[in-house]
Amino acid sequence: MAAAFVDTNILLYAAGNAPSERAKSAIARRLLKQIEVALSTQVLQEFYWVATRPHKLAFTHEEAMAFVNVWKLFRVQAISLGVVEDALVLCRDFRINYWDAAILAAARHLDCRTLYTEDLTNGQDYGGVKVINPFLAEPSFELLSA
Repeated sequence: MAAAFVDTNILLYAAGNAPSERAKSAIARRLLKQIEVALSTQVLQEFYWVATRPHKLAFTHEEAMAFVNVWKLFRVQAISLGVVEDALVLCRDFRINYWDAAILAAARHLDCRTLYTEDLTNGQDYGGVKVINPFLAEPSFELLSA
């Protein structure tokens, strides 16, 4: 099975326990258990930043690092010059913001054909990476990441 790339929001839902987001948390946790996961250093940075904000998950440094220490064991793409250049092309070609383009570029550099996120257009193919929003309907993760 090919690895599937996960965006920061998937990790945040998986780590969270807000009553209003229980359904998304359960889906995110199941997704992380059922697919071969890939992510980028950008995703880890964003997770730490958001998770430690008082109005978000309000994790302590140690709590956030416990998650980062687990997730850094997955396939992780560093933000290299090649990723930045690819992201800039994706910005132009798809008229998306740089940060979303950098996620897509990192996925492409790891040869991931699927990106799980709620931030981009569900079902859209962005230069060889198809976006799946797992919160719209509960998909078969094994089939989508293959």
